[in-house]
Amino acid sequence: MKILVINAGSSSLKYQLFDMDRKKVLAKGLCEKIGLSGSITHKRPDKPNYTADYPMPSHNEAIALVLKLLTDPELGVISDVREISAVGHRFAHGGKFTKSCILGDEELRYIESIIPINPLHGPPALKGVAACMSLMPDKPQVGVFDTSFYSEFDKKAYIYPLPYEWYEKYHIRRYGFHGTSHRYVSAEAARFLGMDYNNVKIISCHLGSGSSITAVKNGRAIDTSLGFTPQEGLPMGTRCGSIDPSIIPYMIDKTGMSADEINDVLNKKSGLLGVSGVSNDARDVWAAADSGNERARLALDILVHYAKKIIGSYVAEMNGVDILIFTAGLGENDRKIRQLICENMEYLGIEFDNDTNANGKSGENLVISKPDSKVKVVVIPTDEEFMIASDTYELVK
Repeated sequence: MKILVINAGSSSLKYQLFDMDRKKVLAKGLCEKIGLSGSITHKRPDKPNYTADYPMPSHNEAIALVLKLLTDPELGVISDVREISAVGHRFAHGGKFTKSCILGDEELRYIESIIPINPLHGPPALKGVAACMSLMPDKPQVGVFDTSFYSEFDKKAYIYPLPYEWYEKYHIRRYGFHGTSHRYVSAEAARFLGMDYNNVKIISCHLGSGSSITAVKNGRAIDTSLGFTPQEGLPMGTRCGSIDPSIIPYMIDKTGMSADEINDVLNKKSGLLGVSGVSNDARDVWAAADSGNERARLALDILVHYAKKIIGSYVAEMNGVDILIFTAGLGENDRKIRQLICENMEYLGIEFDNDTNANGKSGENLVISKPDSKVKVVVIPTDEEFMIASDTYELVK
């Protein structure tokens, strides 16, 4: 069975075509500048990448181009669109949905109704679904929701200490994000280490331009650092993470900025960029720090400081930890960040292997703790698209 996975952004669209019988990626790519000039990069294993500019006024044209390339006699990997059995779509926010589901009119109406609490990611994801329904009307469309991994939280983990009617009337609660990534890497880490996923305590650090840390106990997520929006918790590329909420009315009073302007600062001008003044890209911030830029080094120190605090709180919450995972862009590739986070954690039973961390091969599962370390520290490359394909396959097979 062949499953097409779509991850639609406001002006971009990532895709992968899976052969689920062989658990193999047949092709993948990225459409960029949708609504503007338009370009695509199309990749197939063991073959040269294909890159070209195409006009893409909307997601419809982008999806049509993807299907054209997948079936192209020279660039394609299937002979006909009819070979695709279903399409899986990534949604950052699923609201009330506790698991992946086939998308019908009722489900789509509900997802549209929660756009006010998901204004950034909801509309483009719905555009991707609409384009696929238009071009492949006979194919099941499946929604896979990042938030569903957290649907079994205890109330104490997701209710904020605010007036309870805010939760009842406005649905103010911790939703959590990056759940598809945390779900994949936590299960994969247990498998890789030969441990029982349903009898192990895991802390998963998804570190990238957006970052979160999730506690997984006996196969179930019990807490996570992101909250009502993907803003809480760790400082990120341009997002501030957790701050004293009283800063917001104070700065509105001092500067005359509107709530929207303050929100723009918190989301787009804070984090690594805001503190360093250099960049939202950790590679650029590291280069500045290594050249003596004190603010750049401070930005990285703050990130490490927050990560240690959250990891420590989850150890207390779970009464221990067996596996510490690093994943996503920073987690998989920034060896110095991994080392700094794991420094001075011997009391937890972490014996970090600096040599393996520094010299181990990127892009593969890797143990970066010493053999006798009580807590196993691992790098697990995330694969959200495979999780989406797997859920879609299970629903339609």
